[in-house]
Amino acid sequence: GHWIFFLGCLFHEMSFGLGFASKDVVDGVAVIGCGVLGTSLCKQLLESPEFSSTTITGVTKTTDRHAEIQEKVVGSSSSPSDSRFVVTTADEIKDRKFKNVVFCAPPSGFEDYPSAIQDAVTNVWNSDVGGSFVFTSSGGIYAGADGETVTESSPTATAESSPRTARLVHAEKAVLDSGGACLRLAGLYTAERGAHSFWLKKKEGNEVRGREDGIINLLHYDDAASACMAALLAGPSVVSQQIFLVSDGHPTTRRGILEAALRTKLYRDKSMPTFLGGDSDPKGKVYDGSRTNEALDWK
Repeated sequence: GHWIFFLGCLFHEMSFGLGFASKDVVDGVAVIGCGVLGTSLCKQLLESPEFSSTTITGVTKTTDRHAEIQEKVVGSSSSPSDSRFVVTTADEIKDRKFKNVVFCAPPSGFEDYPSAIQDAVTNVWNSDVGGSFVFTSSGGIYAGADGETVTESSPTATAESSPRTARLVHAEKAVLDSGGACLRLAGLYTAERGAHSFWLKKKEGNEVRGREDGIINLLHYDDAASACMAALLAGPSVVSQQIFLVSDGHPTTRRGILEAALRTKLYRDKSMPTFLGGDSDPKGKVYDGSRTNEALDWK
């Protein structure tokens, strides 16, 4: 699943404080998790005409990467938009609530992922002022793996099937029950990171689990960010308590993405790995997000 490739500022534990009366309501967007996806989203929001009067707040666990994030979002040259972007920590927003919240920090930074998301829904988002809470989930939540096509309404695996699935199932429930939206994302990538990079840069053993014709659904990090922004623009009348499925619409195979990567300058000195899977192994699923594309006016 794509969560493996999510890197960035993660939270070990989020405690946003309790109590509603004392909180300042901010008419802006909070982006929780400023890794590759969150940073791209902050940049796109800042540059979007629709959000030209909106404050964008990136929220991280620590201040370790704040200078780097600031540089990636606003660049080195100063402009009037600079003052509309701030990167801060979860502790520093305890007394504030936001009209729109996007939670795109991955599970790996939390002891209890669903509880962290519930905290954010309850204590960071103000659900009464016409905004949205958007959670980036994963297409890995779906049941079945025999080459069938899945859509937004296809059955998910049970929470009992694996700890990873359990985290996503319970996280989605917390979001949907509170009026938020879930965007199930395909496998995230850039040229430098993603499944292809993980497989080709392995230091020990040039082997890939799974069959070479296993289906892979992909989504560039920047496109994932633009889908999050599209959900905010669509607004709660479209996205509240809804599930969306986001991919680039061009399913490929394990061998297919590696062949494409090996043709690039970045991986030209690498070689095709050995695939360990056979015909008896799961083939995977094809994502059909056409309803999402239409509903969010995305793509």
